Amino acid sequence: MSPYLPVFFQIAVAIGFAAVALVASVLLGKSARRNATKDSAYECGMVPIGEGAPRFSVKFYLVAMLFVIFDIEVVFMYPWAVQFRDLVSDGATALVSMAGFAGILAFAYIYAFKKGALSWK
Repeated sequence: MSPYLPVFFQIAVAIGFAAVALVASVLLGKSARRNATKDSAYECGMVPIGEGAPRFSVKFYLVAMLFVIFDIEVVFMYPWAVQFRDLVSDGATALVSMAGFAGILAFAYIYAFKKGALSWK
């Protein structure tokens, strides 16, 4: 238990600091009167007009999701590439399995490209 004592002490200090900061801000802080002008959104001195966020095309989200999917699959390839020599010395199973994985990835990319998911027009 003694190796964890510094960790518990740091957690206790962090919680104590957060609690003291919150209580001090309530006790020492100045409470202001609220009104509609102060509660409105501040946009660099401009009066807020219209909706807060513009609408994006569905294509934007589709390309973003495809990027995340292909990016995560490439992240799965990195540990395999680091251990490539050790894996191949045991046999060709690792190479064949990664070729299958890359083949599925290439098929998915070609499918998305043919469906027009990557075009911005």
